[in-house]
Amino acid sequence: MEEGRGTDKGEMKHQQENTVDWRGRPSNPKKHGGMSAAAFVLGLQAFEIMGIAAVGNNLITYLINEMHFSLSKSANIVTNFVGTIFLLALLGGYLSDSHLGCFWTIILFGFVELSGFILLSVQAHLPQLKPAKCNMLTDGDMCEEAKGFKALIFFVALYLVALGSGCVKPNMISHGADQFNLQTYPSHSKKLSTYFNAAYFAFSMGELIALTVLVWIQTHAGMDVGFGVSAAAMAMGLVVVVSGTLYYRNKPPRGSIFTPIVQVFVAAMLKRKQINPELMINGDQNGAESGNVVQTQRFRFLDKACIKVEDGSNTKESPWRLCSVTQVEQVKILISVIPIFACTIVFNTVLAQLQTFSVQQGSAMDTQLTKSFHIPPASLQSIPYIILIFLVPLYDKFFVPFARKITGHESGISPLQRIGSGLFLSTFSMIAAALMEKKRRDSALGSGEIISIFWITPQFLIFGLSEMLTAVGLIEFFYKQSLQGMQAFLMAMTYCSYSFGFYLSSVLVSLVNKITSSSSKGGWLSDNDLNKDRLDLFYWLLAVISFLNFLNYLFWARWHSHSSASPTIQNEADGMGLNHYILTKHSKDVVDENIP
Repeated sequence: MEEGRGTDKGEMKHQQENTVDWRGRPSNPKKHGGMSAAAFVLGLQAFEIMGIAAVGNNLITYLINEMHFSLSKSANIVTNFVGTIFLLALLGGYLSDSHLGCFWTIILFGFVELSGFILLSVQAHLPQLKPAKCNMLTDGDMCEEAKGFKALIFFVALYLVALGSGCVKPNMISHGADQFNLQTYPSHSKKLSTYFNAAYFAFSMGELIALTVLVWIQTHAGMDVGFGVSAAAMAMGLVVVVSGTLYYRNKPPRGSIFTPIVQVFVAAMLKRKQINPELMINGDQNGAESGNVVQTQRFRFLDKACIKVEDGSNTKESPWRLCSVTQVEQVKILISVIPIFACTIVFNTVLAQLQTFSVQQGSAMDTQLTKSFHIPPASLQSIPYIILIFLVPLYDKFFVPFARKITGHESGISPLQRIGSGLFLSTFSMIAAALMEKKRRDSALGSGEIISIFWITPQFLIFGLSEMLTAVGLIEFFYKQSLQGMQAFLMAMTYCSYSFGFYLSSVLVSLVNKITSSSSKGGWLSDNDLNKDRLDLFYWLLAVISFLNFLNYLFWARWHSHSSASPTIQNEADGMGLNHYILTKHSKDVVDENIP
């Protein structure tokens, strides 16, 4: 027991020394961190998503009406843009963990994103940077598509926004979560769970304002004013996050996060002929202290990277030949989360449809709410967020404590259970979308009736609940993995799932068009007129894919749960000074003759 208490004190000291204030001095738990510091980051998150969502969710309308791209090309531009944002999150996570730290990465790329919004506003305002005005519905074949310098300015502005937003997103979540010291204060684990729910609440509020107020401004005042308001929102977010500078506890960068990972694979390869040691091992890097730690059985070939062969000499092995136990276990953790990450890609392919084709569905429906007010189709996506701004606080205040009493889990249900519930619900979102589109199309072609836009509500509502479960569950699952100094990069991986999902959407659209087209007839999604397309069949296809993906997830979630070590394995190993396997035999005695 005394040894355990000594370990805890060591961890407390280690944790305190490992976070600094804005001047680089050790942080003070009484002055730095906590929910009050995280609130500034939540403010940035709300303003940032407000700006980017207003652009992304109504971008397809701008591309068709102002830039004169076709429906399928516009849909692919939107999905590629959003996909690029989330792919660039990996760059933001790497730069943060390795070189800049979360705070300075946020500031640097926040200004990059702001410059992109400003350039978009300028491009949308100046007639000489856009094609001549033309009605794509009545004169589609006669309309001039944006090309050359006009297209160049637009795409430069668009991808400045993508670069900035991509690098900012993972660091917002990670920087906010870094304000909670789980090692020193175990009670912060519950607060961290609350923070993740609060982050989604801030996200929902930003989305709601973007999809109502900002989209209304874009529709009635013009896209140039709308893009300008997005720029103003981003500027406000930067002001808020800078205001909390004095209160943050910052995790300094640790150098390249990839080098230790590569070292494990190289060392394991070089010692591939060594016999794996027993699961219960003794000794530390000096061979002077003993202790026990249970190693994970998964990916046991990597354990050879931390075999230290004592051949009688005092030669110190290179870190490319000898790795620590903790280092190897962290690589195992990184590999083991990849299947969980992969299962959320299809989920985000479904999300892509709600930001592209579902908006076009709304455009083909009766948007009139009153005699003088029409609902902008892009504002349809606000429906789930209206519900979620009430549901998320209720979930955190009532469901989590209730479920915690039953399960004993600090988050009510485990992150893996939360992800699975969301993936299951996403299937029904596509079923609802398919049924509604069939009704809309049959009414338009049969009686000529244009049904109310409110028929589209269920698919957005179901997916909103699904996203709350999956997105927050995935963030919490990744952040709580025992990977030292890689939290921002892991947050980036969750956003990377969005990227792959949106890219997969583009591939599916092109593939479905190619397979379903014939010499005399276009594919399901080849026309700019939804009454001629078969969007309902495409939605049914996505429903089937989503359900198969859910079954696949159940397999990998069960595998992960059974193969994972205790989440405290890393702290146990560090606390006992355990760093390497020690083999006291000569190297020639520990060769496995069955390995070539």
